[in-house]
Amino acid sequence: RVTQCETLDAGIDAMEAEAYDLVLLDLGLPESTGLETLDRYNETIDRHTELDHVPVVVLTGLKDRATSVEAIERGAQDYLIKDNVDTNTLHRTIRYALERHAQARQLRRQNRRLDQFASVVSHDLRNPLGIAKTYLDFARETGDPDDFAAVAGALDRMDNMIDDLLRMARAGTAVEDTETVAVSELVSEAWKTTEKAGATVNYSATEDLTIEADRSLLRTVFENLFRNAIDHNDQPPDVIVGTDEERNMLYVADTGVGIPETDREKVFDH
Repeated sequence: RVTQCETLDAGIDAMEAEAYDLVLLDLGLPESTGLETLDRYNETIDRHTELDHVPVVVLTGLKDRATSVEAIERGAQDYLIKDNVDTNTLHRTIRYALERHAQARQLRRQNRRLDQFASVVSHDLRNPLGIAKTYLDFARETGDPDDFAAVAGALDRMDNMIDDLLRMARAGTAVEDTETVAVSELVSEAWKTTEKAGATVNYSATEDLTIEADRSLLRTVFENLFRNAIDHNDQPPDVIVGTDEERNMLYVADTGVGIPETDREKVFDH
């Protein structure tokens, strides 16, 4: 279905009213001519954040290759010279424009996921990496086998975390394989990778508690919560892992200053 509009403003109004897959933009509209028309279109779409960016094919009466190339540099998917348009050319141009636009959108989605993956990797691996460096320094000084074992344990933890992160990146955020996990045991393991002099953790309320979970991913959750409590407080806090039976809830709390009220709306943003 094709909607024809005589002016750029009318075209934008039509796009606000319903969704379209592609725009054929005449560079010779009544209120603007040449590449100014494309610039005005782009600026208007950018201002209307609720409108989807759809592929644009420009129509020009000029047999000017430089103008056509510049139109593509300014965001058009393709260009058509009016005198040369026939049914096959129009069909092929629209099809290619839609395909290229879909490929570009998929690439943007993949790049966003890659950015998120890199962010998570750099964030979550910092704990075991710091532990490995610390115990390696101890081991160099003392030669104590326990210190070397702590380094090996931290490196094994990093190896498992990388496997987890790759699995999540490929499959999304769904947890597929669970097992019965002893919470107190997991908390103890997580605390060893994040503990700091002066900070304490109390998890006595979870002594006999078991839950169904992905063990490695849940440990990462505890490690992140513990490190946040330590990193975002000037004084080492007391951390409590407890249960709220009334709400059937497991929680992690600390005695630090808490999240600033102005930031609470965005704490779950990526």
